[in-house]
Amino acid sequence: MLADRLGSLDVSLRVALKLFSPLLYPDTDSYLSEMSQTAQVAMKIAEIQEDHLLDVHNFIESSGIQIMVMEWVDGFDLNYLMESRWLRTMAEAAGKERWTRINDVVITAGPTQSRLKPGVAVHVLRECLSGLAALHRSNIVHGDVKPSNIMLKRTASTKVIDFGSAFEIGRPRIQPAWTPRYAAPEVIETGKFEMNSDLASLGYVFLELVAGRSPFDNVKTKAELLDVKHTLHDQVENVLPRDVRRDTGLVELIRRMIHPDCSERFSSPDDAHLSPDGAAAAQRRLVLGDLSSEYEIDIRDWLMFVSAPD
Repeated sequence: MLADRLGSLDVSLRVALKLFSPLLYPDTDSYLSEMSQTAQVAMKIAEIQEDHLLDVHNFIESSGIQIMVMEWVDGFDLNYLMESRWLRTMAEAAGKERWTRINDVVITAGPTQSRLKPGVAVHVLRECLSGLAALHRSNIVHGDVKPSNIMLKRTASTKVIDFGSAFEIGRPRIQPAWTPRYAAPEVIETGKFEMNSDLASLGYVFLELVAGRSPFDNVKTKAELLDVKHTLHDQVENVLPRDVRRDTGLVELIRRMIHPDCSERFSSPDDAHLSPDGAAAAQRRLVLGDLSSEYEIDIRDWLMFVSAPD
């Protein structure tokens, strides 16, 4: 939720608040114990100061409710941005030349939702990897990477947000808070995170962004979800559109991020970013193939046609 932090001389600053409900915990002691741990992690994240991580300002209490105070981001989460209605809005409002440019290099229609063009998607991916790398260097797992926890600012910068599920490796949460659709297989099966479990989650997000649909849309049970996650890396080409599928390096990047065996995944965000089949190499290929763009300018132009949620 949004709030205004008041200062002297009648000034105020817009901030975002995350409230932690005690109703999810068996008793007050377990709630306060978990909140103490969450607050400590939040303050460690506040000290990281990485451009692609949401800034944490404070951890406060109000009427017995623990609250994380964070920066307000002037932008939109990826789940919201991929809604097809924004393409329709842009088609109606933009001139023909502008619409063609954005549709060709930034975002276009997908099977069930909009999809990002490969260059822009890799641009977003690289900034997410930079944010996660900073977390992991501090021994912190995000724990719930998904489209609604990744925001694009109107300035075209990407922010990984919502650290309510984050924890230090070796100090697991009492109340797990991950999202099954985007969780790595080992998390669903055992409830335990590896350091590269976040990478599998980000890989599912990236796949969804470039495919214009989720491979889990028709999944109804936990068993079905795990079956898809265990076989998806071998069938990923069937999910991808032609312009993505023809880049075999991009396909391999996705495969290595979502591999069900964590020992076969990229070992770290830096590995996923900088290895020969990583995200930086994928963007270099796009540049050499003349499929790149001035991403910041083109993303800013696109976001002009997106309205804030009511």
